[in-house]
Amino acid sequence: MENKDLLEDNKIQEIIDLLRSDMGAEQMIEALDDYHENDIAEAYESLDTEDRQRLFGILGAELLSEIFPYIEDVGEYLTEITPEQAADVLENMDADDAVDALEDIEDEEQREKLIELMDEDASADVRLINSYDEDEIGSMMTTNFIVIEEDFSVKQAMRSLISQSQDNDNINTIYVVDKEQKYCGAIELRDLILARADTPLGDIISHSYPSVQADASISDSIEMLKDYAEDSIPVLNSNDEIIGVITSQDIIEAVDDEMGEDYAKLAGLTAEEDLNESLPESIKKRIPWLLLLLGLGLVTSSVIGIFEGVVASVAVVVVFQSLILDMAGNVGTQSLAVTIRVLMDEEISGVEKAKFVLKEMRVGGTNGLILGLLAFVFVALYLHGLKAYAWYAAFSVSGIVGFSLFIAMIVSSFIGTIIPIFFHKIKVDPAVASGPLITTVNDLVAVVTYYGLAGLLLVGRL
Repeated sequence: MENKDLLEDNKIQEIIDLLRSDMGAEQMIEALDDYHENDIAEAYESLDTEDRQRLFGILGAELLSEIFPYIEDVGEYLTEITPEQAADVLENMDADDAVDALEDIEDEEQREKLIELMDEDASADVRLINSYDEDEIGSMMTTNFIVIEEDFSVKQAMRSLISQSQDNDNINTIYVVDKEQKYCGAIELRDLILARADTPLGDIISHSYPSVQADASISDSIEMLKDYAEDSIPVLNSNDEIIGVITSQDIIEAVDDEMGEDYAKLAGLTAEEDLNESLPESIKKRIPWLLLLLGLGLVTSSVIGIFEGVVASVAVVVVFQSLILDMAGNVGTQSLAVTIRVLMDEEISGVEKAKFVLKEMRVGGTNGLILGLLAFVFVALYLHGLKAYAWYAAFSVSGIVGFSLFIAMIVSSFIGTIIPIFFHKIKVDPAVASGPLITTVNDLVAVVTYYGLAGLLLVGRL
């Protein structure tokens, strides 16, 4: 691994030295062909402002437009060059990359100025993508695609492909429209290349090739997009006209974003926090749930207070409280994660949900039985060997611990499954509403079970 990192560092340093050299433009561009754009982008970020400004005249807008998409916060680099130069770079980018780059520029007036300086087609594409909300498919599509008409011959289709590929390099799948420009299918590039000149185009069109509506929700569409596993999928407007495509890379980014949001939601947040988020914004996101959980925590503490007599009589039970609560919380979180995954299938029936709840309870019960028996044995050995309890007393306490663990894990599996299903039913995001709530409810159930059993079976007997 160290050797690999060393090779990477050496490669980046080679590119840095190359970019800082006095080499002519043509010679430098030819030398950079040996490196991937991602590596060039990393080297570009390591240069100082003066070097980067000098490089615009050498590399040109077209090459920089291939490098900039690999830079995470490209906005600051766009502001280092003139607005006209920045607009040249942006209009050479894919429209979705240009939109991402513009979002990195905080000044709204500056963003609008750059869009106006771009050529008419490029600015129109950017405005089209920006017209969709960030949670809609249209906001992450690209306008880099090839489209032909269904009444073309194979020869005409090839000519059109070659002509359009000068401006669009997303050519593995060619989309087909009818005379009214409505989407009607797709052709794989390989099939078009292998087709004979006299082959009717209709013979190689896949009329069942999937598509997605531009105003569809990203979160609702991810599973469908993943299932088809295509290089790209056409994005249609309300008239079934192709206005863009969503690529496999876009899908990967969407899945990554959704996972990040879900992890944040499981923690009780409404969205992912980033490094640039202000302190008040972070507090505003977290405090509502924390206030709710504070209230529930006070309820749990009050319940524990009811069992003061149990604690006073059998103080040792307090030692194992965290064991019961932690295991209940872990099981509830596991069931929650599995349930949210299952609920992504919108077609799951009520009967299937009921079977799923029972299955999770069986899983929790089986695991609880195994862990409860282990706790029964090891807690007894601990109390007898290290605390000098008599065997009767040691096994009495460990029996309560083991049985409470068994019950708590069954109940936690049920709660961790039924709460997200309930919230999903009432159209509330289960990831947001379930995580912290399940943990707190499980604590309450586990406390009542544990101390209740201890009060019934141990007080007055030890």
